Amino acid sequence: MSSTTIASTASPAQVQLRSAEDGVLNWNVRKTEGLHQVPTFTDKEAERNWAKQHMAAAFRTFARLGWADGASGHISLRDPINPEWFWINPYAMHFGLIKASDLVLVDHSGKPVQPTSHKVNAAGFIIHSSIHRARPDINAACHMHSPAGRAWSSFGKGIEMLNQVYEGFGGIVLAEEEGSRLADALGKDCLNLILQNHGLLTCGSTVDEAAAYFIALERACANQIMAESAAANGVPKKFVGEEEAEYTFKCTGTPACAYMQFQPEFDLTVALSDGKVLD
Repeated sequence: MSSTTIASTASPAQVQLRSAEDGVLNWNVRKTEGLHQVPTFTDKEAERNWAKQHMAAAFRTFARLGWADGASGHISLRDPINPEWFWINPYAMHFGLIKASDLVLVDHSGKPVQPTSHKVNAAGFIIHSSIHRARPDINAACHMHSPAGRAWSSFGKGIEMLNQVYEGFGGIVLAEEEGSRLADALGKDCLNLILQNHGLLTCGSTVDEAAAYFIALERACANQIMAESAAANGVPKKFVGEEEAEYTFKCTGTPACAYMQFQPEFDLTVALSDGKVLD
């Protein structure tokens, strides 16, 4: 008869870590500030160009992961020069083709700030305009109809250990009131929403942070669906304890950590495009 041993983290072994200064560990559990850093700029034009390049790369990353959806789906970016404007993707351009120069700069009435031959999706504009107006702390927002997110959203439930679900989806967001309700659902400090029967919405202080949260939430939805399938066949679920979850969040739930989480995807996307995404 064979036996299986299940590892438990209830009594962790005592490990002596070398300090970050004289070792090669990527971080010290007591100090992560030196590793996770978001670039800062004194030149606002340079910051705008950098942010647009990362935004374009996020679109191509989402396309590579299979989340392009025809003319649907958007990422928005608050303009570093004028916070009352924001960048958004052109209507009906495939995510996998978007370059930084293709992005459209609009004000909160939907008027283009710079000359452009592109149009902007009205429903997407309303969602993102409402969020940027309601939450000055949010500089970027991602909304996609990714497969696992859309599938899990049909249950009207949050991911276990997450609790923000927007239950009042009223169809295509063509009414300003609907966009306002989405912004209200985010509240004052939430960054992620599951839109019932619709998809996912994630936000952040940078495009990289919002994109990293979107990737994580989409994968969490996929994991939840698989876990629910197993549970339906009699396999009980085990939940992460509140103390462990809180500790993990303190270590990895910072904007800078989320920013770093997206950098491997950014680098790969730039390489696969031969740098064209940055144009």
